[in-house]
Amino acid sequence: MAIRSIGICTAVAALAADQASKAFVLANAETLAPGVAVFPGFNLIFHRNYGVTFGFFQNVPWWLLALVATTIVLFLAVSLIRATRAAEAVAYGMVIGGALGNVVDRFRFGGVTDFLDFYLGTAHWPAFNLADVLVVCGVGILLIFSGREKVAASETSR
Repeated sequence: MAIRSIGICTAVAALAADQASKAFVLANAETLAPGVAVFPGFNLIFHRNYGVTFGFFQNVPWWLLALVATTIVLFLAVSLIRATRAAEAVAYGMVIGGALGNVVDRFRFGGVTDFLDFYLGTAHWPAFNLADVLVVCGVGILLIFSGREKVAASETSR
């Protein structure tokens, strides 16, 4: 399988998993709205985020946020096409699929469906969703590989 195909399959799987998780949340929105304790420090909730990370830019029109995200996805798609390693393609696929999951939400609802609520005592981390997890993990993988390449390059230049 071509490296590009691995990334595309990852993006499709990531998008599908994100949308399936959000469909579950939406089907149970009334129950999840006040929060359902899963274990100490973690609730499932239903929350609509009309901004971006941590709720920033709440007053920016949804279509502008969707346009910015779509532009970033197009840039990442070019990077995916140029990927030379399977892990790199998977990472780009995770970021693309996650970003598209949130773009789909913006087009459907004007905001993103968040449902993962982690907390310590009364301090809650801002709610997030599977798309956010995929984006963060994909970026993390890209950073790890980038750092490894720089270490390898500096060792060979000695």
